[in-house]
Amino acid sequence: MLSAPINLQLVRRLFADAEKIHASDFLRREIATRMREKLELVKITPAAFLDAGCGEADDIAELQKVYPAALAYGVDASLPMLASGKLRQMAAKSAMGRLLAKWTPTALRQDAGQHLLCADFARLPMGNASVDLIWSNLALHWHPQPDLVFAEWRRVLRTEGLLMFSCFGPDTLTELRQAFAAVDEVPHVLPFVDMHDFGDMLVNAGFSTPVMDMEKITLTYGSAGKLLEDVRALGGNPLMTRRQGLLGRKAYARLLAALDKQKNADGRISLTLEVVYGHAFRPVNRKTAAGEAIVRFDLPKKST
Repeated sequence: MLSAPINLQLVRRLFADAEKIHASDFLRREIATRMREKLELVKITPAAFLDAGCGEADDIAELQKVYPAALAYGVDASLPMLASGKLRQMAAKSAMGRLLAKWTPTALRQDAGQHLLCADFARLPMGNASVDLIWSNLALHWHPQPDLVFAEWRRVLRTEGLLMFSCFGPDTLTELRQAFAAVDEVPHVLPFVDMHDFGDMLVNAGFSTPVMDMEKITLTYGSAGKLLEDVRALGGNPLMTRRQGLLGRKAYARLLAALDKQKNADGRISLTLEVVYGHAFRPVNRKTAAGEAIVRFDLPKKST
């Protein structure tokens, strides 16, 4: 099932410059915090967890504080992002940090036990049933086939393991979509998947009790230029059907004018972000690999 004609090679190129992406880190940190609040409501002690779309591994470091004994795996399609995260970790280790690491290993040795892998979400270089928790923060919407991703995530998740993810929903960047409509008819914004469709995909992939919810976050900007800068920092446009080449001076001026027309009474432009949250569990298998039903017989306990 193709959610959008996304070019995965282009996604990798768009995320190749970590410095450009840093401008949108504030949003990822905020969503990660909200996800961790949801995670606190689930009683789980994973022996191993996977961050799918880990970027520079910031979320891994935070999850290691919650689960210090767990093995941590991170997967991202962008090798430069993984490399940048590793360099940042090394730079953060001061001489005093190395001295104190034995006293506070979770806080100061956040790379310990981390295994970072560069791979496609739908083709993970991991064994079956290898993690108890899969975490994915604002990454799933960059893949053209989320149904295949869910099937792969179920494969590497252990029985009764938890999947928790966030991604953008269809009302994301509606103001920008409207402004681009005044420029041309070429798609400049991803057609993000509705949360109900994600729920159906989870069930079809074999997950149980999926729970989906969403919220809308509104950012405001004093200038159209700053708004566009932040949108580019979110990742840009990886659609195969995108405009080839730059907009051009006149078309860009029309885009800025269209955004300026959206200014409210305070002279600011709104930008809507629909954030979809989902979690589900891998259930106990009801069938064998050959498709035969598994029937469990529990013998009654003998009274003593």
